[in-house]
Amino acid sequence: MNLELALRMCEAAIKEAVRAGALVSVAVVDAGGHLVAFQRMDDAEIAGPALAPGKAYTAVAHRISTADLAQLVQPGGELYGLAGDRRYVCFGGGIPLWSGHGDGERVIGGVGVSGGTVVQDVACAEAAAALWNTI
Repeated sequence: MNLELALRMCEAAIKEAVRAGALVSVAVVDAGGHLVAFQRMDDAEIAGPALAPGKAYTAVAHRISTADLAQLVQPGGELYGLAGDRRYVCFGGGIPLWSGHGDGERVIGGVGVSGGTVVQDVACAEAAAALWNTI
């Protein structure tokens, strides 16, 4: 993960947000969950600067999309209680980015989007992840 690629991923997410009519914040983090790039659209909600990096961090930390994690943290779920930790954001919009294949596969970063509906946030994060998957 490098700054140039992270900024291009932010741009891909924002392009999808414009198409969907959403105002979002986008964060890209490295394998340690550290912020590499962040962009916030004009007039995007005030919670986005906290939630987008949180979604990206959560996706890296648990190696699962936050949309899939959301189901696991519900009452009776395998990870119930995890959502109580303020560091984790457990609803759609965060996607881990993978490198390698088979036994060498590992998470090398993540993208998080916040500001639209959950469906819009997921679509924007997927647009950014699609750029990662082309390299």
